[in-house]
Order: sequence, then C-alpha cells, then structure tokens
Amino acid sequence: MDNSTVLLILACSGTAHFVMACVLAVYARYKVQYLALTWIMGIFAACLSACFPFNEYINGTPGLLHPVMLLSLTAICFLQSIYPLSIPMPAYLQWGRMWKYALPTIIVFISYSTAFLLGLKPLYLTSVHDIISNWYSIDLWLRLAALVLAIYYIVNILRLPTRLAHSTELPRYLKGYCIALSISVMFYLVCTIWYSPILIMVYLTLFTLLNLYLCFRTLETMAIQLPKPVIEKVEEEPTPEVIAKAEQEDFNEANRQRFQRVEYWMQNHREEWTKSTFNRDMLCEQVGLNRHLLLQCVRSQGYNSTHEYLNTYRCEELKRLIQRGLIRTIGETSDAGFGTSKTARSVFMNMTGQSLDEFLQAHKTKNNA
Repeated sequence: MDNSTVLLILACSGTAHFVMACVLAVYARYKVQYLALTWIMGIFAACLSACFPFNEYINGTPGLLHPVMLLSLTAICFLQSIYPLSIPMPAYLQWGRMWKYALPTIIVFISYSTAFLLGLKPLYLTSVHDIISNWYSIDLWLRLAALVLAIYYIVNILRLPTRLAHSTELPRYLKGYCIALSISVMFYLVCTIWYSPILIMVYLTLFTLLNLYLCFRTLETMAIQLPKPVIEKVEEEPTPEVIAKAEQEDFNEANRQRFQRVEYWMQNHREEWTKSTFNRDMLCEQVGLNRHLLLQCVRSQGYNSTHEYLNTYRCEELKRLIQRGLIRTIGETSDAGFGTSKTARSVFMNMTGQSLDEFLQAHKTKNNA
C-alpha cells in the first residue's frame, strides 16, 4: 500500500476522533456520563496522531504476533470494552472498579517494557513452527498473555451489557453496536496474527466508522431533550394581502406570516387533523400552500418537517385527552389522530421523552383517585 494512502487514512481517522472528543467534551460539561467517552476518543486521537511519523513501518513485515500490534490490540480492546457501558451505566466507571479491570493490562505493559529495557530482544516469528520452537522465550509468553487479555476484553464487549447492566434500560442500538464492535476487533486480531497493511487500513476505517456511529447515537439522546417549538394561540388569520406584502419586503417575515396562517387553521379545525387519514397534502390544500412553501414556513419556526409539525399537535392533543380522562387505553390513541398505537408510542417518546404507557397509567390512577 502506498505510504501517502496510509498517511491519509491515519490523518482522517485521527481528525475524526479529535472532533468527536471535542464535541463530547462540551456535552460532558452538562452530563458526566459523557466524560469517559470524551477521554477515550481523545486517547484514540492522540495515538493515531502519534502514528504519523511511523507510517512507513505500516508497510513493513513485522511477522506474527508482533508486540506492538499485540499491545495496541490489548489497549484498544480494553478501552472499547469500557465505553459502551459509560452510556447506560456510568457507575461502572468508578475508579476502584476501573483499576481492577485494567490491572492485568497494566501488568502486561509494565512487564514487557521492563523486559525490553533489560535487553530483551523481540522474536521475529514467521510461522507456527517458530512459535513452537521458541516456547521457552519470555517474549513469547508475554505476547501470549497480551493475546489472552485481548480475547478476554473482546468477550466482555459482548458479555458486559447483559451481565452488568441487567437492571438498566439499555439503548436499543447498544447490543447491536457491541456485536459489530466485537467483529471489528476480532478482525484486528486476525491482522495481528497474520499481518497485512491493507487489512490494517480496512480495520482502521471500520474502527472510525463504528466510533462515529456510537458518538452520533450518544448525542442523539441529548438532542431529543432539546426544547421543542412552543404552540402559541393565533387570534387572527393573516390576510392574503399581508402575506403578499411580506413576500415582497422580507423573506423571513413572509414565512412567519404563512406559518401564522397554518397555525390559525390547525387551532380552529381540530376535527380535521385528529383523523388518522389527514396528511401533509390535505394540509396544503386547506391553507392554500404548496409542499415547498409549507415545509419552508414550518422549518422557519423550528420544526424539522411537516410530518413532525402535525405530530406535535397530535401529541399535545393526546396529552390533553389523557389528562381529562377521555382516553384511558392505548387503543384509543386514534382519537388524537394517530393511525396505530405503535406510532403513538414512538411519537410520544420522541416528543416528550416519556413512555406513553407510563403517562397513561399515571393519569388513569390520578383520575380514579
């Protein structure tokens, strides 16, 4: 593989991890559970940057079970076996437990460093026969210890979420992510045993993509909690003349006036949009706007889409009906305009951050009291 290609992949991966670390550091100021992930992404960014001067060695032939590859594998597996749990179970990262979990890795690193400083010459292994013939070497036993530790941490990536976080509500994506992460590190394990520069770069690309995925899904939980646009009462519908004048003078004011028109219609035609068959095209027809202008005006007021705008009204209507005792079962959510109870649950969770079933049960108990 060309050295410039290797350097480019290292630079892209290092930059991506540096950006992730910076973004997560901002979030960590408000939620401590993001702190561990911030540090780990920062460590990855620093290590990838430190590889820049040695990019030529990546195209070399280090042989089987090279100590640098093994120690890197152990460190990566250790860090990646920790940070999936930093999301649902931050208590796991208490210093005492973390040091205990890291102690075998620290011992291997110190042992290998000490042996190297005392004059230990690393073996050059090219085949299984070389491994067997050097079974008495301290270097080989230290390499095997690092390999066993790496496998142990790989197993933990799969085992820890179900064993240690059984009482915690795990994000849906976490189990699938752990499986993908285990497959990627096992791929690196293969590269460590039978070295290939191309496979190493493939692994590094997968490694970066997986970390980006985890970072974005982690931040998604924070984004869901961002404040939603507030529905305000519109007393008077803007006239076509006012909207036409705004279109000539101020683009933003024109969008605001169009939105006021849409709001006025929504607030005075509840019986229309509480039908599950009511959709975007029907709203366009009722307010006299095409799809583009409708989407443009709702986005100008903070909504991501017309679909989200309609669901905001339906979610508020659902809450109102539940609080008044007019909806008492999940099957009655169609009264608020939702086609299925599954859609109602999903929208309610995304809009409020609460479970619809729990909200329904809490108000059912309150109304019965």
